[in-house]
Amino acid sequence: MSDRVANPIIRKIEDTQEALDFFESVTLPEEDEKTQDIIMNFPTVYIHNWQESGDFEVYVGETNDIFRRTREHYGAASDKRAWQSKLLEKDASLFIIGHEHFNKSLTLDIENRLMHYMMSIDRVKHVYNGRGNPQSSYYPVEELDAIFRSIWRGLRRENKELFPTESSIKDSAIYKASPLHKLTKEQENARDLIIQKVKRALEKNETKQLIFIEGEAGTGKTVLNSSTFYELYCRAEEDKTELDCHLLVNHDEQITVYEQIAEKLGLTEKYGKVVSKPTSFINNHTEDDSVDVAFVDEAHLLLTQGKQSYRGQNQLQDIIDRSRVTVVMFDENQILTTEQFWEAQILEQYRKQAKDSDNYVVLEKQLRMQADPETMDWIDSFTKEGELKKIPVSSSGYSIKVFDSPELLDKEIRKKASESDSALSRVIATYDWEYNKKSEARLTKWEVLIGKWHKPWNRELESELSKKEKRAIKGLAWAEQPQTIDEVGSTFTIQGFDLNYAGIILGPSVKYRNGKIIFDPSASYNSKAVRNRTLSDGTKKKFGEMLIQHEVRVLMTRGVNGMYIYACDPELQAELIKASK
Repeated sequence: MSDRVANPIIRKIEDTQEALDFFESVTLPEEDEKTQDIIMNFPTVYIHNWQESGDFEVYVGETNDIFRRTREHYGAASDKRAWQSKLLEKDASLFIIGHEHFNKSLTLDIENRLMHYMMSIDRVKHVYNGRGNPQSSYYPVEELDAIFRSIWRGLRRENKELFPTESSIKDSAIYKASPLHKLTKEQENARDLIIQKVKRALEKNETKQLIFIEGEAGTGKTVLNSSTFYELYCRAEEDKTELDCHLLVNHDEQITVYEQIAEKLGLTEKYGKVVSKPTSFINNHTEDDSVDVAFVDEAHLLLTQGKQSYRGQNQLQDIIDRSRVTVVMFDENQILTTEQFWEAQILEQYRKQAKDSDNYVVLEKQLRMQADPETMDWIDSFTKEGELKKIPVSSSGYSIKVFDSPELLDKEIRKKASESDSALSRVIATYDWEYNKKSEARLTKWEVLIGKWHKPWNRELESELSKKEKRAIKGLAWAEQPQTIDEVGSTFTIQGFDLNYAGIILGPSVKYRNGKIIFDPSASYNSKAVRNRTLSDGTKKKFGEMLIQHEVRVLMTRGVNGMYIYACDPELQAELIKASK
C-alpha cells in the first residue's frame, strides 16, 4: 500500500472542560467544513496525557463522539480512585486525532497500536485503558500502516519527548514482549486454548494442570505468554472475579522487562507482585497455598537440579505443585547449562501429561527473523546437523556475511548501529574467553581477545558510567544501552532478545574437521555447560557438546535482518568464506 494517503487531523488542546467547550464552540467552527465533519461526525482516537514526577502517564481511547466521551471523563474526575482525577490535578493535554477514512475497526487498530507504542516508551510510566482490541479484516486495513505512520509523525511534531521515533520504539525490549501485539492465527488459537483450559480448571476446581507450548526461537512464545497472561487479568476484572495469576521467567533481563510491563499496565498496583523468578515463587508458595495460574516463559531455563539458591530438584514440578494451571513456553534447543538439562525420559513425561489432556501446542511460524526457508535451513544445518552448506542469497533480504577479521565485523556492526533503522546491532560471541564478573582477580577488564583485537564482555563497562548515565540505562536490556556497542554480548545476556544485526564471533569451541562442524567443550570457558551432570540414576555425564551447539543456535537466531560471522578456527573460517562465494 502506498504511503500516499490523506493527512490525519491532529488537534492539541488543554485537557479541561473550559478548553473543550472553547474548542467545540469557537475554534472548530473556524476550521474548514471537512475538518469539522471529520471531528464531529467520524470516529476519532484521542490521547489524554500528563506528567507525573517528570515522566508521562497517558490514557488512549477511541470514540464515535469525542465531545460526549471527553465530558464523561471529566464527569468521573471527582473520584480520586479513577485515572480521570489526574486531569484535575495535573497540567494535562488532550490530542484529538481524526482521518477521512476512519471507521470503527480502523480506529480500534490505531488505538491498539498507540497503546502498544506508548507503553514501550521509557518516559511513559503508566498507560491506562491498556487492553488491546486488534481487528482482523476490514476496509481499509491495507491503509493502516500508512495512516498510522502519518499520525505518529504528526504527534512527534507536537511533542518529541512523548512521541519518539518509531524505530527506537520497535527496538525496545518492552515493545517486543508487549501483550498488545496483534497475534497471528497460530498464536490466537493457542491463546484461546489456554484461556478455555484455565476457565475449565477454575470452574471444576482442577489442580496441577499442565499446558505445554513448544516452539523454536522466534516463533512468538513470549508474546503469546504475555498476551494470554494479561488477557486473563482483563477478563477477571470485567467479570469482577478474583484471579491469582503469576508470570515467571528464570532470566535476569527478561524479568525486568516483564516487571516494567506489569507496572505500566497497572497490574502491580492492583494485584501486587505478579512477576517473579521461579525460585522466589517456589519459596513464597506451598501446595496448600496454590495460585490459579503460573505462566512460565523460557521454561527451558528452569532448573532441573538443586543449587545454592534452590534446594529442590525440579523447578517445573515444584511450580505445577503450587498452581492449579501451569503454562510453559519451551524450546529444547535453547537449554544452555547442565543445571537446566532435561533427561529425555523425564521431559517426555511432561509432554505426555500435556498431550493426554489435549494441552500440547507447537508453534511453527518464524516471526523474529526476516528470513526465507533457505536461510532457516542453513542455520538448522549448521546448528543441528553440523553441516556447512553454501550460504543462500535470501529472497527476503536477510543478510548472512562472513568477515575476514573481527575488526572488519566490528566495524560493520558499528556502522549498522549508527543508523536509526538498525541501531540495535551488537557483537556477540560464544563463551570461549574467561569471564567472571564477580571476581576481582583480574587487573583489567574481562575481554574477548583475538589477535590484537579485543573488546570487554557484556556488563564490564557499567562501572565506568556516571550516576546520571546509570540512571538513564536502568531497566534497559543490554543491547538497548548505548555503551554496549563497545562490548561483546554472551548467550546469557542476549537469550530471549532481538537484534537488528548480530555480529557473531564463533570462538575456538566451534571448529571444522573432516567435513563436519565440531562443538568442542575443551575450548569453552562456559563451566555451566561443560561440567558433569548427575543423572536420576546417580551416574555422571557431560553434555558440553550439545550445550555449546545450543549456544551457537541462540546466537544465530538473534538477528532480525541479518548476521555477520567471523570464526576463530582457521579451518571453519576458510570453509565459511568458501560457502559465501
